[in-house]
Amino acid sequence: MFEPTATYSPNPHRYDTMTYNRAGNSGLKLPAVSLGFWHNFGDITPFEQMKSLVFTAFDNGITHFDLANNYGPEPGQAEKNCGLLLAKYFKHHRDELVISTKAGYEMWAGPYGDLGSRKYLLASLDQSLERLGLDYVDIFYHHHPDPETPLEETMGALAQAVDSGKALYVGLSNYDGPTMEKAAAILKELHVPFIINQNKYNILDRTVEHNGLKETAYKLGKGLITFCPLEQGLLTNRYLNGIPADSRIAHDPRFLNDSALTDKLHKQVVDLNNLAAERGQSLAEMSLAWLLHDGKVTSVLAGASKPQQILDNIGALKNTHFSDEELKLIDEIAAR
Repeated sequence: MFEPTATYSPNPHRYDTMTYNRAGNSGLKLPAVSLGFWHNFGDITPFEQMKSLVFTAFDNGITHFDLANNYGPEPGQAEKNCGLLLAKYFKHHRDELVISTKAGYEMWAGPYGDLGSRKYLLASLDQSLERLGLDYVDIFYHHHPDPETPLEETMGALAQAVDSGKALYVGLSNYDGPTMEKAAAILKELHVPFIINQNKYNILDRTVEHNGLKETAYKLGKGLITFCPLEQGLLTNRYLNGIPADSRIAHDPRFLNDSALTDKLHKQVVDLNNLAAERGQSLAEMSLAWLLHDGKVTSVLAGASKPQQILDNIGALKNTHFSDEELKLIDEIAAR
């Protein structure tokens, strides 16, 4: 067990270079690059490695840490480890941080351990707060739509989370445009500060463009934070020359396996990398910059296993401008 507090002196210039974007029409600003706890914060990651990641992030202006109840391994462990880090090093910096968590996927056995019922969501939030060692989270998301539960019930549970003081804002994750618009209408009637959507989005995965989520969120004044912005590492230089032995494809087939790297996809990645090089960027930098270029994405949610990856991600902010020709070429490569 760790001591409750320890000495940590953050970089005094941490806010000088980070870009902060307003989440839709709300008053909350998020860093353009946020740190995701989906991978590398579970039982299998050494605590010192986790510490180096969060220190690097915060020292460079990343104030948003994103979690979910089931992140691990094992489920819940990422929240526990985040709670240890917060208690040990960030006790005096809580008001500088945005901590988000979610509930929606299976978390415990039985009929009340997943989906979108009021019972599950509010019980899960209580459990998350206990693991995190916090009185409240800044954003509480419903992790994915539940067709078996009335939308009014799920949104009512989010309203209760805010009314109880256990969440400041709410968000929706993995919703499409029409369902999100219906949910937004309910939340507006309940006077709930629904401010952001979290969805998968990257150069190769345009689902939020096709299902109406991106444009509907913009129309309604809601933020958009994107996970898998680098398509699990495929939109980096990691796989330009095959599959490295220490890559996620080689070691974590639950989320990405070698069948994903087809010859067609490899050619797309190589062509995108060539364009990035012409822009003076790495493929990862260009991929993150592309997400931020039109002002409709509030923040890109990037994971990391090494501190340098966090610094590389932040490097994308140096140039988020694209010419019409570059945008057209990116679209053409992605559509092959």
